[in-house]
Amino acid sequence: MSVSLAGPCLPPSSSLQPIRNIVTSSEESITTALRNLQTLYCPLRLPTAISNPIVRRKHIPAASTPIPVDSGYASHDEDEDDDALLKEVTATIRTDPFERAFATKWLTTLIGRAEEMDLDESVRERIVDDAAFILTSFSDLSNENEETALARAFSFPTSSGHSINITLNDEPLTGTDHTDVGLQSWGASIVLSSMLCAKPERFGLVHLPETATLIELGAGTGLVSLTLAKLLPGLGIANANITATDYHSAVLQNCRVNIKTNFPSASYPTPPVDTAILDWSQSPACLRSTSDLLVASDVVYAPEHAAWLRDCAADLLAPRGTFWLMVTVRKTGKFEGISDTVEAAFVSEQCPRDQGGRMFKILETEFVEKRRGIGRGDESGYKLYKIGWA
Repeated sequence: MSVSLAGPCLPPSSSLQPIRNIVTSSEESITTALRNLQTLYCPLRLPTAISNPIVRRKHIPAASTPIPVDSGYASHDEDEDDDALLKEVTATIRTDPFERAFATKWLTTLIGRAEEMDLDESVRERIVDDAAFILTSFSDLSNENEETALARAFSFPTSSGHSINITLNDEPLTGTDHTDVGLQSWGASIVLSSMLCAKPERFGLVHLPETATLIELGAGTGLVSLTLAKLLPGLGIANANITATDYHSAVLQNCRVNIKTNFPSASYPTPPVDTAILDWSQSPACLRSTSDLLVASDVVYAPEHAAWLRDCAADLLAPRGTFWLMVTVRKTGKFEGISDTVEAAFVSEQCPRDQGGRMFKILETEFVEKRRGIGRGDESGYKLYKIGWA
């Protein structure tokens, strides 16, 4: 059984009208959007003008690629009861800080521009009242979930028939610094980790030297680094040097917690994953040309990030090394189109060159479909880049 959720169970970032179209939207479409938001965020507090919506479901094909045990928005268990699945998905979306922020911005814009809408005055007043009603529920949700961390368990099937199991602590976002998004696990890191386990030969893991140096850029919770640390020994690479790097100190602190959780000191006096602060715009000389493998997932959130990442990776990567970069494609919201800045940063005239004249360039590009139940509402898929010297 495979279901897709519609109506109130769709994330706001993928179901609400674009903000630029609010003024020209019909009364019916705005009312439907408000009804769905109310059902999602304040189902027990019914305003007079908003009635309960009908939940609709439609059948979609199941993903053909291996799916990890954990999910971003849906359960992995295909045999779960539909109603239980609906409740789980709704609860997950309701507590997602990104979706709540997206809905808040949409509602605030609606209220601020209501006077521009070509509607009867009584209709506009009702819309504003309903939008304000929903906004009042967010403070309660914020207080309830603000300081709640989430433990997540992942299980990635491998090509040899066993699974790589990872336990992570996803800390709540602080809301004061956009760079702390690494406190949570995002869809790209989950998808990349599962692909590494399913086809290690595709990523060249089986050909790495036994003492290979691997660096994760923008490691966040450290999911990809931890996955590699548990995967490589089974491939005959028992002494790899893996470093999870990030710019944000709070992110690295949480990453170290995750390393200890997966490699407890009682069994691992020296954990196979280390951490380090790394500023892409100022890569340290001691790491230059040292990495046999670089990995990064969902790390580009501004145009300058792609250029910094390109130059930093060129500094760190060994002459025959490979950089695997997975970028999230977002077609709505604040980061719409940001994924395109990667290829723009790798135009030939901007690519670094080594002393032998070789260019640091994109060697292969693949679009990876968004997997059902993984990732957030604004994610429509992923671009996987193989980058190196050529």
